[in-house]
Amino acid sequence: MRRPHGVRGALLVAPSTDVEERFAAGSELDLVSPDGERRRVEIARCAPHGENLRLSLVGFESREAVEPLRGATFEVSRARTPAAPEGEYYYFELIGCECSDHGAGPLGRVEEVVEDGGGLLLRVSDGSRTVLVPFVRTFLRSIDVAARKIELELPEGLIDTCAST
Repeated sequence: MRRPHGVRGALLVAPSTDVEERFAAGSELDLVSPDGERRRVEIARCAPHGENLRLSLVGFESREAVEPLRGATFEVSRARTPAAPEGEYYYFELIGCECSDHGAGPLGRVEEVVEDGGGLLLRVSDGSRTVLVPFVRTFLRSIDVAARKIELELPEGLIDTCAST
């Protein structure tokens, strides 16, 4: 959640989903506060507001009620998430996968998917070294999200160039 909006409990949210129905009136989402507290909430109303959405939640009727939600996120359980289209992946499916390179061997685990404006990067760490790996088909040999494994074939020198300790 970005911030409260108005005095009647509305809030501005930057959506990070392609499923517009997630924010329809009557939908239920998990609200995760900045301190990690999780609770189920119901959407009362939703309307576009520039690049954001203006939401109202059932039971939150004042600015004071939503102010503590600043910085909170809305989540949907994996069970309620439709399968990604063939050849596409949700970020949560990639995070935690073990990565290995055909030539260099094990690289570590995906800790984050980074959008840098020029494409996606996987931040892969083994605890002592972090490598930003471009997430492009050319470098991907295989992805098995069920087995939590990503096999890569990276160009010579990329790991040394993109690694930090």
